[in-house]
Amino acid sequence: MAFKDLFSFLFQRSAGEERVAQYVIREHDRGRPLAEVMEDRYVLNRLESPEQARALLDRPEIIQAVGSDMAESAKAAVTAPAES
Repeated sequence: MAFKDLFSFLFQRSAGEERVAQYVIREHDRGRPLAEVMEDRYVLNRLESPEQARALLDRPEIIQAVGSDMAESAKAAVTAPAES
């Protein structure tokens, strides 16, 4: 076993995460705003925490599809506390 194989699990993504990323890209390509897509039940039910949502928005394919500025603003919305 090669040394790089010992830690490869750290960089693997789950199939569920892949499907959510594909969904976000597809819906954005259909013309929906990223913030709206991130609030879909499909996305919210599959991302267990705000950290996972931020990680999703850090993925290179998401940034390429939506643009870095839009991904950053969506990440800020994920981290912002809900107003009462």
